Amino acid sequence: MIENVMPNETTIPLMPCASVPETLEFYRCLGSEVVHEQTRPYVYLALSYRGFQVHFGKAPAHLDPAREDGGGCLVLVDEVAPYHAAFTAAMRATHGKVLGSGRPRITRYRAGASRFTLIDPSGNSLIFIQRDEPATLEYGGSKSLRGLARAVDNARVLIEFKNDDHLAHRVLTTGLARHGENADDLDTAKALAMLIEIATTLGRPEETAPWRERLARIPLDPDQRHQVEAMLRSTEHAAPLDRPEPVQKPVEEEAGS
Repeated sequence: MIENVMPNETTIPLMPCASVPETLEFYRCLGSEVVHEQTRPYVYLALSYRGFQVHFGKAPAHLDPAREDGGGCLVLVDEVAPYHAAFTAAMRATHGKVLGSGRPRITRYRAGASRFTLIDPSGNSLIFIQRDEPATLEYGGSKSLRGLARAVDNARVLIEFKNDDHLAHRVLTTGLARHGENADDLDTAKALAMLIEIATTLGRPEETAPWRERLARIPLDPDQRHQVEAMLRSTEHAAPLDRPEPVQKPVEEEAGS
């Protein structure tokens, strides 16, 4: 224990930089200030954004940015939504679109979520986390849920906390195959909306047509439809859901009910 010293420490993450020009372009696009830029005799960059700094040094020879395991840091904030909105607006202003796939990119943000991730050109991850995020998160899906509802929750965790779109895709397709026939309409609609979002992010929009058609046939009330459309909002070309005609029960079914 250090005695007679007031706690006044500051921690600054130092992450690998595989490309100085690409790193500077990406973080400048987001609104970061370059505090220090050095390439000789060694690489050292210092970037500042609002109340925090991120520094970069030379990447080790074995670093493969495509594996996205270079480095990372947690950025704790009071609210994550304004940061995500600011970064996506900056991307649109610079690139004409949100960088939602490939590298660099930003992960999706759904209303009420408590975190999102920025992946930079070197494969580093900056994870923005809301300070009041629940201390106990049920990784793998809430145990209080069953059937397709649990698969949807499991996929949400995989997307928001583990950045694993491929596994989330598998969880949802398996969940629909096993439970889709007897699932609640809203759970089915959420599963389909998440699959559309994932396929769009993974650059496979050709997969989405049958899911969109199936989604359009599900009868949802206005509040439910709003929930589903909010889930689709982060896909760049997601159109509003078609509103199907109300489903009428067959006369003989009504008589037997």
